[in-house]
Amino acid sequence: MKTPRITGVLAPVVTPFRADYAPDAERFVRHCRWLLDHGCAGLAVFGTNSEANSMSVAEKADLLDALVAGGVPAAKLMPGTGACALSDSVALTRKAVALGCGGVLMLPPFYYKGVSDEGLYRNFAEVVERVGDARLQLYLYHIPPVSGVPITLALIERLLKSYPQAVAGAKDSSGDWNNTQAMLEAFGASGFDVFPGSEVFLLDGLRAGGKGCITATGNVNPAAIDNVYRNWRSKQADALQAGITATRKIVQSVPMIPALKATIAHYADDREWTRLRPPLVELTAAEEKKLIEGLEADGFTMPGIEAVACPVH
Repeated sequence: MKTPRITGVLAPVVTPFRADYAPDAERFVRHCRWLLDHGCAGLAVFGTNSEANSMSVAEKADLLDALVAGGVPAAKLMPGTGACALSDSVALTRKAVALGCGGVLMLPPFYYKGVSDEGLYRNFAEVVERVGDARLQLYLYHIPPVSGVPITLALIERLLKSYPQAVAGAKDSSGDWNNTQAMLEAFGASGFDVFPGSEVFLLDGLRAGGKGCITATGNVNPAAIDNVYRNWRSKQADALQAGITATRKIVQSVPMIPALKATIAHYADDREWTRLRPPLVELTAAEEKKLIEGLEADGFTMPGIEAVACPVH
């Protein structure tokens, strides 16, 4: 039996690393639990902001096990399972489905550029066929600014025709509202769930039939973003949207992934959170100062975030 589809605010959860760059499962579980307690309806672990493509399949599988063992409901997880290697995509997707995850978020194979829709279709179709499980709910991950490989409307249409039970929706991180709107207009009425990849488009998306958003700043501002989701039909909706857009602007004024980690580190008083796995690096001191001063001036808070810090063993 399929798990209920996740709707609302999802965070592509940032991954803490230890001094040897191994994933820090204890901090990871604590942060995921904080997110679910403070507004996130689901967790898109192993997304772009998770540094997922700097981790192996085995590392990600171990983190999924740690989350479930740590009390995070598998039904609230939408792990990223797309990889350059078809066998890697299949292995991690199988793992997610076997655990009972609410869905998987799948990048196209992204190393080769200029590939055809036919090639991408074969890749996604092969994953669906090899996993061979009716519980699979696959969300396509369209992020051409990073992947360089777009997921076209024609490809979505073909996949939906072949696998209507497996293909559940998409995350659109194109940054182009016109593309998100086109997805919604073409497929939204047929049960294809569309999530903008930024809360900047949350209100517009909901008004056009979207199901929420999957957004980086969900890692640090989940309650305020969820407040827009819950009150999008209210008279205050535009003002609430303006508030989360302003916070997003502050966070993305410096490199996003280290900014998210620096924000958590500051408000949790835990410098271990600033570490990134190479080739990414932390913010400079000047960048971090700019970020925190901007957030403080905005009245930003992260209630309860001290719970994500881990004691020194």
